This record gives sequence, C-alpha cells and structure tokens, in this order.
Amino acid sequence: MTRATRATLNLRALQHNLTIARRHAPDSKLMAIIKANGYGHGMIEVAQALNDADAFGVACLDEAIALREAGIPQPIVLLEGFVRADELRLIDGFQLQPVIHHPAQIDMLEASSGPALTVWLKVDTGMHRLGVTPEQVPAILTRLLSCPRVGAVRLMTHLANADDRDDDYTLEQIRRFESLDELSVAARSIANSAGLLGWAQSASDWARPGIMLYGVSPFNNSIGEQHDLRPVMTLRAQLIAINTHKAGEPIGYGGSWRCPEPMPVGVVAIGYGDGYPRHVPSGTPVLLNNKRVPIVGRVSMDMLCLDLRDCPKAAIGDEVILWGEGLPVEAIAEAAGTIGYELLCKVTSRVGFEYTHE
Repeated sequence: MTRATRATLNLRALQHNLTIARRHAPDSKLMAIIKANGYGHGMIEVAQALNDADAFGVACLDEAIALREAGIPQPIVLLEGFVRADELRLIDGFQLQPVIHHPAQIDMLEASSGPALTVWLKVDTGMHRLGVTPEQVPAILTRLLSCPRVGAVRLMTHLANADDRDDDYTLEQIRRFESLDELSVAARSIANSAGLLGWAQSASDWARPGIMLYGVSPFNNSIGEQHDLRPVMTLRAQLIAINTHKAGEPIGYGGSWRCPEPMPVGVVAIGYGDGYPRHVPSGTPVLLNNKRVPIVGRVSMDMLCLDLRDCPKAAIGDEVILWGEGLPVEAIAEAAGTIGYELLCKVTSRVGFEYTHE
C-alpha cells in the first residue's frame, strides 16, 4: 500500500499572507523569516514563492548557503550572526548580512580583511537572549562604523511578549529602542508577526514577518483567519480501517480510552512518526468528510484512532485533514499544549509534500 499521508502547501496563500504583512506596514521593507526549513514548509520553495520579499531571514549559515545555491538573489540576514572568524569567508563569498549581538564578533571583524559588509546590530530591549544593551550601543556603533569590514549598520531588536496584546511590556521595549540616539544614523527593525498585527508602534524601516506568512496567528487567543491570513499547510492522511468494538473495550496503547457503547472506530495512517503530536488528548478533532471527528486513545507512531459514531457514512479510503483548510493548526496546538510553530516545524520527511497555487 502506498501511504497517502501528505502535506499540501498552498503557495498562493503564502503570497497572500505576505500581502497582508505589507498592508500592515506599507512604509516598511519586509524581511521574510524562513528559518527552520521555512517553518516546516520547505525553505527553498517558500523563498521562490516569496520573490516580492525585500530580504530573507535565516538562523544559520547552512540555511543561507542553501538559498544562495538555489539561486535566491535577495539579501539574506543571518539572525544568529557568526561565532567563528572562519565563517566570515563564507559570509563574504555568499554575500550575507550577519547580525552582531556580542562584542566578540566585532573583534573578529576588526581582525579580518575582506569586503565591507552590511551588518545588523541587535539591541536587547528586554528579550534577554541575544543582543547588546542600550547603554552599550554608542560605543559599539562607533566601533562598527569605523571598521573597514563594515559598510552599513542597521539596528534591530526583538519583541518578547508581543503575542499578548494585553501586556504593556511590548510598549516598554519599543520605548527603549526608540529612545536610542543612534537611530538617526541607521535603519531600524522592531516588528515581528505579532508586532505587525498587534502593535502599530512597532512598524519601522524594516519588519520581519514570520509565522503570519504561513497563515498562523502569532497571538495566544486567535486564529489566522481572524487576521485575514490563509493557512499554507494542510496535513492530510487516509482512513485505512473501520472496526466495531464493544462497550468497555480499550482503544490503543495503555487502554487510556474505552468505548462507552458499541461503536465504530476508524484508524488513520498518521502518527508521531509523521510529526503529529503524540500527547494530544482524546477529543482532539480531525476533519473527516467536512465534519469534525474526535481522536480517541493515544496517538501511536504510524496511526491514530477516531470515534466514528457521528459519521455513519465514513468509508475506508476517505481523506482525513489533521490541520489546515477547515481546521486551524492553532486548535490542534492548543489541544497539545503547544504552539502552531512547533507543529508545523515537526512534520517529518516521510510525509510527502505537494505544492499548489490554488
């Protein structure tokens, strides 16, 4: 049997979501964030579809080099910068823009020779992960601007709590960034997806949409559709068996769920080996014949089970949607106690990918 588990990636929806990002920041350039294999969607295919983006943001050199080798011409920003001096040779060769977040990186630039680079100085306004403090900015910016290896400097920061629109910490971060005297000499970047959609104050010279490009809300209390976003990935599988079980019979590993009455149980060919979360509870929905149907029992490596009592016409071979069109990934993430980002990134290589422009 050929396994029908697959993900359909709608590239037109991806392009639509970039348009929505531009609508929220009409005066900003957009750096599309496509790290982690395009949030699980296929980095090269995503970059090719987003040819209107002004730049791309990735986490590391390997991702950037893959884009260049695929012929992607836009500026590429290394969001984690570089760690070793020998990486500068690759940054030069592939014409990349590193983020500077630590004085040790400036030491390496000053000790090297090569073409002048555009760099992004990351300012820690409250995320407390990477970046220099606002107090360090004047001295570090002076060093960068006087370094022969630096051609242009842009300033950026990252919002820690923008996914919560009731949290004033975001406004405090924006205030700290905007109070920098050095903003007059460098382009700025503040907004991520949550900033674009929820904090108009974060719009600046550059915005960095990420999760919203894939049709997912960056907020903890909404879904993408509420922001005019369209899901890009639809994860699909197939009903491969329907069995009738007696009242009280356990379903799946550990017998954690038992049939409350004689009932049909469907088996779907997808599991945590495909990236579907093992820890979703019974009751988590899938979409079968345009109807939400609950999962019962534990998800196993290759299969999961469904309560078919409300689907008397279900048949072997029917398509099952795990998330995507008609069933937002945010709903599955909430049931799993995680976020949509993680589910999208964890789809495994044995799931077949199909790209469409519907």
